[in-house]
Amino acid sequence: MRRILLLCALVLAAGCAGLVAGRALGPAAVWEVLRGGGDPLARHIVLELRLPRTLVALTAGASLGVAGIVLQSALRNPLAGPEVTGVTPGAVLGAVAATGLGLAGWSSPVAVVVAAVVGGFAGAGLLWVLAGEERSDPQGAAVYGVLVSAVLSGLTAMVLLVAPGELGSVVQWLVGSTEGRVREHWVLLWPWAAVWLLAAWALAPPLTLLRCGDDQAAAAGLRPGHARLAALVCAVALTAGAVAVVGALGFVGLLVPQLAFALHGADLRTALPGAALAGAAVVGGADAAAQALSRLLTDVLSADRLSIPTGALTTCLGAALLLATARRSPGAGP
Repeated sequence: MRRILLLCALVLAAGCAGLVAGRALGPAAVWEVLRGGGDPLARHIVLELRLPRTLVALTAGASLGVAGIVLQSALRNPLAGPEVTGVTPGAVLGAVAATGLGLAGWSSPVAVVVAAVVGGFAGAGLLWVLAGEERSDPQGAAVYGVLVSAVLSGLTAMVLLVAPGELGSVVQWLVGSTEGRVREHWVLLWPWAAVWLLAAWALAPPLTLLRCGDDQAAAAGLRPGHARLAALVCAVALTAGAVAVVGALGFVGLLVPQLAFALHGADLRTALPGAALAGAAVVGGADAAAQALSRLLTDVLSADRLSIPTGALTTCLGAALLLATARRSPGAGP
């Protein structure tokens, strides 16, 4: 319980940092608005720009964190994040195709969400078909996941070659950014995330059994194949919803489960809430840090405006964790 409270405090701190980050208003002005005061411009900045962006970042982080821990438990692979199992590349391909090829207008977030969800399920379905009997084998599933992710990333590059004029508008799907996220995006994201986060919570007991191996799970009365399929559907839905709104925030689905397992152990009844809170804190904190860094670089370089994408920071952090995890694995070099 103490660790959960600590994570809640970190989420609150990340949310507060997101609200005060930026050039136009300082902490005192933000606090005045939150108390019900402030002039119309300040209220618009805080309530219509910063607050939705912060809520989107926290919710997307929670979704990606839980998606990662569900995938790693279902596949029994600590490196099975959404980024390397075809889920995130598929969702990105759907969003980029919908935007770059004109299948959905940029002003229609609903259409982009639908396209990303379809792409995410297509990527996961391709992995499921190709893996065949090896889908329950951690090493085999990981190899096929990397292959599927590479193919989908190549298709995304082809879409950008077909519609190069749209590169500026779709680059956020490739890197991951909360820039420009407004109330409409928040309204779309939170009901979807709430439904699938509750579904993941309901899957916590069978996922804990799956982590022990299929034989042990079957001995306990669980049908491993059905449980694994339900877990994959849940993970894909969470990832696709987040990617549809903020793009491919690199390695969040890999980073957060490692933190959750380290803090809460292998029991997903406690690790899942921990992953949701840790994911929200990581993405919310990265978003606030990206805004602060953007402001600093703008001042130092005397530029009109620089924007550091949140995904750039999460990718660097996740890549460092990936290297550390690989070096700790059996058979790793000195």
